[in-house]
Amino acid sequence: MADDSTLPLARRGEDPPALPMDAQGRDLHHIRVVLTFIAILAAGAATYFARTLLLPIVLAVLITLTLRPAARAAMRLGIPSTLAGPALILALGSGVGVAIYAASGPLGQLVEEAPRIGQELRWKLRELTASVAQMQEMAQDVQDMAQGDQGGPSQPQEVVVEGPGFLGTMVSSLAGAGTSLALAFVLAIFMLGAGDTLEARIAAALPSRSDKMRARRIISDVEHKVSRYLAAITVINAGLGASVGLSLWALGMPYPLVWGIAAFLLNFLPYLGAILGIAAVAAVALVTFDTAGQALLCPLAYFVLTSIEGQFVTPMALGRQLALNTLVVLLTVTIWVWLWGVAGAFLAVPILVFLKVITDHVPSMNRLGLLLESRGAEQHGAA
Repeated sequence: MADDSTLPLARRGEDPPALPMDAQGRDLHHIRVVLTFIAILAAGAATYFARTLLLPIVLAVLITLTLRPAARAAMRLGIPSTLAGPALILALGSGVGVAIYAASGPLGQLVEEAPRIGQELRWKLRELTASVAQMQEMAQDVQDMAQGDQGGPSQPQEVVVEGPGFLGTMVSSLAGAGTSLALAFVLAIFMLGAGDTLEARIAAALPSRSDKMRARRIISDVEHKVSRYLAAITVINAGLGASVGLSLWALGMPYPLVWGIAAFLLNFLPYLGAILGIAAVAAVALVTFDTAGQALLCPLAYFVLTSIEGQFVTPMALGRQLALNTLVVLLTVTIWVWLWGVAGAFLAVPILVFLKVITDHVPSMNRLGLLLESRGAEQHGAA
């Protein structure tokens, strides 16, 4: 008869030894990480393929959050929400329409002259491109000598600056974003007309009283901070656009209205917008003016104004409460540009502010909130 010690544990009526708790915890942690990564990939794929549907909805939510304080003020004056919402949307849409109409003429001329500007820019940069070609030729000669190649020197390649392709892409992308914006205005009318009904329904759907109170706090804080950010940054960007337009007009730069509107829009893109604006102004100024000193004054004025705005005006208006990590902002803008194009670039930071507010109220997301803050880790360590 076989010894019982050689039989399996199940046949001897004994339970198999349990895994240590630390091993079980590590396995659960690994599973949770994998599932989280899969969920992020699935959400990213859904966001990319459903951008036509999601973009108007996200725009409508942001417009509603921005105009909700004004709608509530109108309701306190006795104006019903069914009238306050459409009136605010009509005023906002009229302002956007007037700006587009005012800039359509100069912008059309600029797009038509883009090939000529590109040719003149290549002509003025011919010395630089010739120097680059000579350096490439010398480097190729050195490489050929090192490899014992007896062939003649390679022919220098002409450096070509593409002119209208980028502008054409931008205009077509903005046209698609304009269609989404028009639909977002319609959705925002209904959202503003609903008032606090949606908030009450979200709170009513939660089971416990504490969850209801937390949901109301989150909704209130999201509305307050996102609307504050969007309203403040819109006013700041409008002031910057006016300053840039007037400064370039005083310096004799063509199309000052276009540059002012471009500065207003580009400044919604932190860091990247200023770089794009300065580069575009420098390119056109180099073609417009005869001397390099005159041409450099225009991008220099743009740089000074954006630096004052970024270093002094915006921090004073928004404070440190909405300060975000620079690297996270750049990565977020890059990701949303890839997902939704030009519209995603403008929505990236408001969405990041929205996420930051949620992480402040959900304890399990506090670590993510510290990552989003510009000085969150240092403050956390000091505490």
